[in-house]
Amino acid sequence: MSRNTMSFALPPSMRSYIDERVRGGEYGNTSEYLRDLIRRDQQAEAARRFRQLIAEGIESGEGRVLTSEVVDELRASAFERTV
Repeated sequence: MSRNTMSFALPPSMRSYIDERVRGGEYGNTSEYLRDLIRRDQQAEAARRFRQLIAEGIESGEGRVLTSEVVDELRASAFERTV
């Protein structure tokens, strides 16, 4: 694992809270606690994006049977957007 460091300032109340969480034994150190928070945030963001995509799909109109012709049409449309 790469060891990139980051420095930032926290108010004393937040620092105390983090220290309490580490002393509670669930986390070995401050870095573990912060990595866990970031992972949870990433999961929440992925879930939010997934829900957004589902909503967009529902709002896009009636569904249609997925035939090879429809797949070809979708591929052509996707290719046009990338060019």
